Amino acid sequence: MDRKKAGKDAEKQAETFLYKQKLKLLNRNFSCRFGEIDLIMTDGDTIAFIEVRYRNTKKYGGAAASVTPLKQAKIIKTAQLYLSLHPKLANKNCRFDVIAFEYDAAPSNPLWYKDAFRI
Repeated sequence: MDRKKAGKDAEKQAETFLYKQKLKLLNRNFSCRFGEIDLIMTDGDTIAFIEVRYRNTKKYGGAAASVTPLKQAKIIKTAQLYLSLHPKLANKNCRFDVIAFEYDAAPSNPLWYKDAFRI
């Protein structure tokens, strides 16, 4: 399986997993000049900006560790732009989550890091 397809499959699995957790989709693959956010969902009154990571090896620390400070900064800037484009959401609580699919975990059991990083 090529990397792009594996990544898209992981995003679909993450979305399905999060639906089961009662989150609701606002946007998928929002991109701008700063970067991309895989999933933007609501969790009650909170906006969750979600980065989905898949790794087929633990080399370099695995999926969750691949969300580096540089990647976090890009996600934060992208989220700020998203909120500026959607002023009705600007006063909501926000958080940044990571859904990680590690090489040795079952696809139906992602690791969900709620509030994985902050501004």
